[in-house]
Amino acid sequence: MSMAKTNARTSEFSGRSGEILARLEGLHPRLIDLSLHRLEALLARLGHPERHLPPVIHVAGTNGKGSTVADMRTIAEAAGLRVHAMTSPHLLSLTERFHVAAPVSGLPDGHVGGPVDEDLLVATLEEVEQVNAGAPITVFEVLTAAGFLLFSRLPADLVLLEVGLGGRFDATNVITTPIACVLTSISLDHQAFLGETLGEIAFEKAGIIKPGVPVISAPQPPEAAAVIAARAEALNAPLYRVQEVRGKNPESLAPEAREIHWHAQNTGEAPAGEKGLIDYADALGTLCLPQPGLAGPHQRENAVLAVAALRRALAAGAFPAFTPASFPAQAYQALSRTLWAARLQRLEGRLARLLPEGWELWVDGAHNPGGADALAEQLRLWQGEGTRPVHLIMGLKNTKDVSGVLRPLLPLADSFQAVAEPQQHLAMPIADILATARALEPALDLPPGRSPPPLSEGPLLQDALKRLAASAGANFRGRVVICGSLYLAGCALQQDRAGSV
Repeated sequence: MSMAKTNARTSEFSGRSGEILARLEGLHPRLIDLSLHRLEALLARLGHPERHLPPVIHVAGTNGKGSTVADMRTIAEAAGLRVHAMTSPHLLSLTERFHVAAPVSGLPDGHVGGPVDEDLLVATLEEVEQVNAGAPITVFEVLTAAGFLLFSRLPADLVLLEVGLGGRFDATNVITTPIACVLTSISLDHQAFLGETLGEIAFEKAGIIKPGVPVISAPQPPEAAAVIAARAEALNAPLYRVQEVRGKNPESLAPEAREIHWHAQNTGEAPAGEKGLIDYADALGTLCLPQPGLAGPHQRENAVLAVAALRRALAAGAFPAFTPASFPAQAYQALSRTLWAARLQRLEGRLARLLPEGWELWVDGAHNPGGADALAEQLRLWQGEGTRPVHLIMGLKNTKDVSGVLRPLLPLADSFQAVAEPQQHLAMPIADILATARALEPALDLPPGRSPPPLSEGPLLQDALKRLAASAGANFRGRVVICGSLYLAGCALQQDRAGSV
């Protein structure tokens, strides 16, 4: 049996919860009617848990959703707020999708929150399965219902809710009265479901906007920005736009202003101790934010978006204990400690030890053109340092725009290896990745004097790393970046932590 066929059958779910979801996969509707009726009916039979949640911040977009949620959660928890969060997909365990506030069973003492205890999740999924009683339903709808059930029963001050796909017909959009809506960067992805143009995709993402609810948007391409603005205006939803102010520090804005300005102190003129700091200004005042804990220039924008959303929630009275003025300024400094797996994450475990001493191994979940552009920005920064070559190891999901992902990254790579792990969900065949890379070579936007990188087949992560180690010369230090798929990233994390080498 070929690798491609094996990978196509690999499930993204495992363990006891995976057994429940495997049963529920058999209930998937034969025809998807692009509505929320199935989930609404199930939630009604569960007693409408979605109507009994703490204040909700709803987050949609193409890239940066998870990072923005992680930043908001870090800040809110640093202020003493109890936070639930639902994100997708998971990397190692289904429990990662449901971050619950402490105290709950399974969380170590002293933790303010963490992944839900598996026994509690299994019991909740079994309850949802029983109440659903064999009716047609999708797995994501079941997971969303389980999340709402968990969050309605466990005390918290805030729910951070990430859209799974799109927005307008996403299961999470049964929430009718969020305290704020957030739109992260929008680019081309999932065109088969969301439309072929940025305008069509933005229309689906903007489907989470609710009447009168503030919307905080990252900078968007003009086509997407126009759609978002029209939707917000139609629903009388105040729209706040994040904007980088270059060349000067942002000043306080008028009380009626609907812009969020920021400026990074990373120029040559900035004192050494202030490089990386972010000056922030909105209608509520100014802040000095730390360099984000998540690596990459794009994470500054996500951090600013997270701060702006929380401040809008504060202004709306979401948290009785705080106003925007009384919210502890020190909580914002927690941005420097945000953790979010597989977002330009440095690996230092078993996989990393396959490389020679002094080499660096990174993993990033970039899996669409927008994500690849963001990763390319970091690669250019590394290239500017001029000290280490960058070697890419890439595997993709078989539905992704491989050309769009490869085009910005190949010109910045010193070598490229394509991989497909046996446990990688819906892995694209290696031959397809390499064929596309070869076809792109003549049109690559290469820096002067630079040639396309040599292309080769892993075929597995460990093979690719061992090949790089064998070819390394004395006093030669490189950077290796594993990218292309969150499912591949999950495989890398698993192997780095516990895999046999």
